[in-house]
Amino acid sequence: MSDLLERLRGRGWRMTAQRRVVAEVLEGDHVHLTADEVHARAVDRLPEISRATVYNTLGEMVSLGEVIEVTTDRRAKRYDPNAHRPHHHLVCGRCGAIRDVHPSGNPLADLPAEERFGFTVSEVEVTYRGICPNCAATS
Repeated sequence: MSDLLERLRGRGWRMTAQRRVVAEVLEGDHVHLTADEVHARAVDRLPEISRATVYNTLGEMVSLGEVIEVTTDRRAKRYDPNAHRPHHHLVCGRCGAIRDVHPSGNPLADLPAEERFGFTVSEVEVTYRGICPNCAATS
């Protein structure tokens, strides 16, 4: 069973066939699919699943804190099941590929107190941008 499915079951989330398929589609490393991509893959497994069901299921997973909504540009939101291990994202500026990265250190420590303007900072999001090896090879 996938890690996401286990986490959802552990919360007592009612596991319908549609919810299960959405969770299974999100399984894997470096998964950052749009809702439409989740729907297309879910239809391959469960042809009768509706787009609305996929969107609602993703919304519920985000509300539960089991999936993260990732916005790295002005394109569609992407959904990341790696919600319980702090990480940042590495994004290709050409093709939009996204990879999870786990640098050592604390990015909050890099923000001096005088640059916090009195804020109590609760979380940090870092996005590294560049060109992936596949895009670099086609240049």
